[in-house]
Amino acid sequence: MVGTASCTKQASITTPLSYYFSLNTMFSSLRITRITPFTSTFRSTLNVSKTSRSFTTTTPSNMPENLKQSEVDAQTDPSVAKQYDNESSAEEKFKDLYAIADGIKIGMLSTYRQGTGPVSRAMAVSKRSGPDFLFLANKHSNKISDLQSNKEVNLTFHDKSNQDWVSVTGEAVKTSGDDPRIKEIYSKVVSAWFGDLGDGVHNGGPDDPRMYLVEVRSKYISYYKHTSGMLGQAKEIGGAVLTGKVAQTGVLRELKEVDIEQARKSDSALTS
Repeated sequence: MVGTASCTKQASITTPLSYYFSLNTMFSSLRITRITPFTSTFRSTLNVSKTSRSFTTTTPSNMPENLKQSEVDAQTDPSVAKQYDNESSAEEKFKDLYAIADGIKIGMLSTYRQGTGPVSRAMAVSKRSGPDFLFLANKHSNKISDLQSNKEVNLTFHDKSNQDWVSVTGEAVKTSGDDPRIKEIYSKVVSAWFGDLGDGVHNGGPDDPRMYLVEVRSKYISYYKHTSGMLGQAKEIGGAVLTGKVAQTGVLRELKEVDIEQARKSDSALTS
């Protein structure tokens, strides 16, 4: 991870964790079902006076049956429709996205490692360029070798103080040690993650040959923005549990490639 010390400290907010853990346990057991009668059949064998004979008993019973996928869609399932925001303008969506990502600063960058699968690590964002993100990394780290074989990445952010989160699906379009933007986004604190090897070259500075820029270009973004504080969220969730309604503590938004490309055109100063 590079540059975590440069991040703005988040305000500490006390959260009733035991309450949310109990709610989470309750929610994990809930499923969308309908009750339909069915007949269960079992066969038993009785031994009477060393002579075996079999018989069949039929018992009517009510058991849950899963809903078919065709019976559930975003318009009819309130757990989907109530959270999803398709009304806000693209301008508002990007404005809120940038505010969330810039406020958190440290995300989990996931790469794909051959023979292993997805691998994640915390990374400080060195610069956000519109919908895209720039990082500084050590060329000898596993993340660089991962990206050389598979450029697809996922970048996630989460703010535990209000439950905002962001998920970015994209591609590492550039991993380079000679990109001029390294000097533009470099800060002295980055050297803490490289160290000075004492040879006058590998000193953790912007010209250190180990210093690599990683540019993540977004292709799809989804994020959740809270609309109530922690107490309001607890009240909303508790009320939903008691009434059977769907809790709404925020809005879920998505930005597709055509929207992202338009935003990129308006802010492409650091995007090659």
